[in-house]
Amino acid sequence: MDRSGKTIVVTGAGNGIGRAVTLLLLTKGALVAGVDLNAVGLAETANQAGAGSRFTQHAVNITDREAVAALPAQVTEADGQVDGLINITGVIQQFVRVNDLPFSEIEKVMNVNFWGTMNTCKAFLPVLLERPQAALFNVASMAAFAPVPGQAAYGASKAAVTLLTEALYAELLDTNVAVGVIFPGAIATDIATNSGLRVRSESSEAAQQKTTSPQEAAESIGEAIEKEKFRATIGSDAAMMDRISRLNPKLATKMIAKKMGSLLDS
Repeated sequence: MDRSGKTIVVTGAGNGIGRAVTLLLLTKGALVAGVDLNAVGLAETANQAGAGSRFTQHAVNITDREAVAALPAQVTEADGQVDGLINITGVIQQFVRVNDLPFSEIEKVMNVNFWGTMNTCKAFLPVLLERPQAALFNVASMAAFAPVPGQAAYGASKAAVTLLTEALYAELLDTNVAVGVIFPGAIATDIATNSGLRVRSESSEAAQQKTTSPQEAAESIGEAIEKEKFRATIGSDAAMMDRISRLNPKLATKMIAKKMGSLLDS
């Protein structure tokens, strides 16, 4: 989809990948409606975009279904139309085994990652279907196909996002809405802090792994939207594990367990 002149809604626009995607889209001539729980983060994104940028701020909790349902009208009033939706908002869980994971933590992760995505998809699909050309892209995770020890609920939430997106692709095949799912690997963002977690800092192979910058991730997402890709990975780690998990899921699971097991709280 050509992004120039299009109005694109980006969730998670107040930091990390969401901010990087927002800034990239603005350079490509798009209008961006940034959605984030953190109003301060949105203001900083606007500051980085610069005066005169075509960026509108919408401080909304995507788990609040009524607030999300009101967003299409608010964005349309501010920007005139809605041509695209990119769901980037996400949180991870405490680095603990399922046996030690409180239900409250599981529900929080599912509410943000799955239900938040479902809420925005349901809210914006009717307006996207009215446009001559539109796009809907959801960001899942490498954890959706390569289970990370201590991130079972997170991986399950992103696997749900993956299947939801693929089902939307199938349902919208004969429409004007391009649909795709993105699988980032390790990205250098503050997702742990933003999720309210404290991460162990001692040296380990997992902690020292190479990460992809938010700017590189944004470029990959921008390319996926432009080329209307059905699925795309971000980073060499996600690309490698995608291939291995298709060929030998058991081997992929063991590899990730060995590499990332040190992240588990003792």
